[in-house]
Amino acid sequence: MAAPLMEELSEYLGSSEPAVRLILSILLGYPFAVIYRRYIFYQTPSIIHLYHACSGLALAAFNFGSQVYHSALCIVIQFLLLRLMGRTVTAVLSSFLFQMTYLLLGYYYTATEEYDIKWTMPHCVLALKLIGMSFDYYDGGREPSQLNAEQKSSALAEVPSLLEVCGFSYFYGGFLVGPQFTLRTYQKLVSKELSDTPGELPDSVLPAIKRFSAGLLCLTIFTIAGPYYPDSYFLTDEFEAQPFWYRCVFMLLWCKVNLYKYVSCWLISEGVCILVGLGYNGRDQNGEHQWNACANMKMWVYETTPLFTGTINSFNINTNAWVARHIFKRLKFLGNKMASQMATLVFLAVWHGLHSGYLLCFSMEFIIVNVEKQAITLVKDSPLLTSLANSPLYPFIYVVQQFIHWLFMGYPLVPFCLFTFDKWLKVYSSMYFCGHIFFLIAFLILPYLRKALVPRRGEKKQE
Repeated sequence: MAAPLMEELSEYLGSSEPAVRLILSILLGYPFAVIYRRYIFYQTPSIIHLYHACSGLALAAFNFGSQVYHSALCIVIQFLLLRLMGRTVTAVLSSFLFQMTYLLLGYYYTATEEYDIKWTMPHCVLALKLIGMSFDYYDGGREPSQLNAEQKSSALAEVPSLLEVCGFSYFYGGFLVGPQFTLRTYQKLVSKELSDTPGELPDSVLPAIKRFSAGLLCLTIFTIAGPYYPDSYFLTDEFEAQPFWYRCVFMLLWCKVNLYKYVSCWLISEGVCILVGLGYNGRDQNGEHQWNACANMKMWVYETTPLFTGTINSFNINTNAWVARHIFKRLKFLGNKMASQMATLVFLAVWHGLHSGYLLCFSMEFIIVNVEKQAITLVKDSPLLTSLANSPLYPFIYVVQQFIHWLFMGYPLVPFCLFTFDKWLKVYSSMYFCGHIFFLIAFLILPYLRKALVPRRGEKKQE
């Protein structure tokens, strides 16, 4: 009965059935959260874990049917790794290798040339959760003096129970699309610590509604504007026949509209986390309660920053924080920050999938970010450029900067969305590889601009 109903609803909305199921599942997090607040909040930890596990399993079955066994199998094996191997480097490495291998095999056997919503989508979120849990359990056995502040706050004092791991893994506010959070944070939720009034229901309804409303607005924008900017248009003869300026503007608008697909899901899911209390983050400097612990987006920064690094730092925040904590910072032994950064971006590319487009996207991100950092340093060190940035001309500069910013945010997003070599090469050829050329030229001329625009130390002293 449910299948024909979903088919009719999908046809009415003009969207694919898996996409409709996903959105409905994310929205179902709110009634689950209301039930939790009304009936489950004051129950014992075992009942709370059972409720979260069963709710998440129901959503998984609704979306992926019998393929839910993939997540269940990985959760059980991860639990056994912790139990049998203990707090050892071997356990961490075994967890990392098993979870990533399972995920990559899933990508390999289910891969198509289109973006499909299948069991591997939530599984990539789950893989990071389970790998992170093994790191946190290992950190719990180390000397506190060896841990940084993040590691101390997430370290696990003892091995969790299987029911606890299931509740953490299948929690309905984060199972499908994130956000990432640690098992220690989940334990605080269950023990009723994550509240503006510890031990009592969090007063989080209004903050949750705000994030839900923002997510609904982004979803509306994507639903209305998305059909005008389909990925497939890049591959048509019509796109190739358009003037170059038109292709650039289309890519810019396509990028802006299509990213709302991800933004809306994260904002709506964050609202669920806030409603149950998982989003509580203590008080700010003014003593106001904060609900941004599960924030995957900094919306004001995302919408206003003219910087690539600003957009990256305000987008998919919790996943970026996970990668920084468990990959980038733990590669400190390499002794080279750039090598750690490159390895981290390779991990991110592989974690997203096996298509060449992912690797190209993150390699472009590496180039763009490093060129931008050099440009920012140049502006700060050059009196002429600093005065220009603070002059009445800045609004005009800001508009130009935003155009360049969003155009070249869209440029690496093309292979990310089109996946395969033949597709993204066709689009890049039609764009004359403008992104590669722009940043190559910028990389080559920035040292000469620095010599010309930045006074030497002796000249600075004379001034």
